This record gives sequence, structure tokens and C-alpha cells, in this order.
Amino acid sequence: MAQAVLGGGVDGLADRKRPGRPRVFAASVVAQAKAIACELPATRGVPLSRWSLAELRGELLATGLVDDVSTTTLWRWLHEDALQPWRHHAWIFPRDPDFPAKAAVVLDLYQRLFAGQTLGDDEYVVSADEKTSIQARCRCHPTLPPGQARVMRVEHEYERGGALAYLAAWDVHQARLFGRLEPTTGIEPFGRLVGQVMSSEPYASAERV
Repeated sequence: MAQAVLGGGVDGLADRKRPGRPRVFAASVVAQAKAIACELPATRGVPLSRWSLAELRGELLATGLVDDVSTTTLWRWLHEDALQPWRHHAWIFPRDPDFPAKAAVVLDLYQRLFAGQTLGDDEYVVSADEKTSIQARCRCHPTLPPGQARVMRVEHEYERGGALAYLAAWDVHQARLFGRLEPTTGIEPFGRLVGQVMSSEPYASAERV
């Protein structure tokens, strides 16, 4: 092979003819399709929040980039670069101008630091939050356990038992969780959560929580 390449000069560097189906789409077309997939649909005047394979195919056809292409081929192109434009991840943009300073206090506590000092062994950091409007549903018929070649069966009928709130406190360094159900949220339910935590050790006798 090396002798054949050397003997052919510069022309010997070109690909030799080989069996198989020739490439249908040029590399530049594939690259442009991936670039469009990385754009927000709104930037192209498409009334969508994110691309699906079908909508992306429609955009490629509308722009004239390709005469026709299957969604399977599109998926294969995107999969090569781990692109999934149909997925999304929600996030919150901080609007508070003092957000960095406030966040720094919390981040320091997670690193066992407060006001520039390392927390002692009898100082604890507890993070609390709430989950509201949890639907309390009671099944009208008992759930059947799984068996051989049979999955567990859950009856679809249920009775509404109202909505509840779940309050939880998490010791970020000891990996301990405290939780309770309340009819609603507010300062009084939160106070009961605090009392639940502070009535147990080691928090009850701690130097600071």
C-alpha cells in the first residue's frame, strides 16, 4: 500500500474506488443541519419552544438545504455530536443585584464556613424547603402484587383526599432528613418543623444550628 501511494505521487493520496453506496449528503449539509438544530426555533421565525425531529426536518426542507431527508437520518446526524434539541432543562435567572453576596453565604455554609470561620463539630447546617399541593389520593381497590410473568397492578380509580404540603429539613453534612405533612404552609407549620428538628439530638444540645 505504501509503495502504491508513493508510486502514484500526489494523486496516490486520493481515495480509491471502493464498493458500497456513495455518500448521499455532503458534509457541509450535515454541518448546516446540526447548526440549525442548535438554534432556537424563534430565531428562524418558527413558533416552537424547541425542535422535534419532525419539525427540524420540515425546517430543512423549507430552507431548501435538502430535497428530502428522513427523521432517522437526522437523528443519526445529531447523535454523532450528542445533540438533543427536543430536550430542555429549566433554570432561573437571578434578578436580585445582591444575589452573589447572598449566595456566597449559603455556599460558604455548605463548605462549613461562616463569616470566614470554620464551623465547629457542634455546629450544624440545616436546609429546609416545602412541597405544596400534593394530591392525597386513596385507591378504591387494593393494589395487586407482582407475580410470575405479571407486573404489579394498580387500580386506576381513586378518591380525592384534598391537598397536603410536605415540609422537609435536610442536614447537609450529616445526610439526615426530617419531614412532615401539613394541611398548608406558613409560619406555624414551619415552626413545627423547626421544633421537630430542634427537639432531637444532636441539634437540641448543639452550640449553633
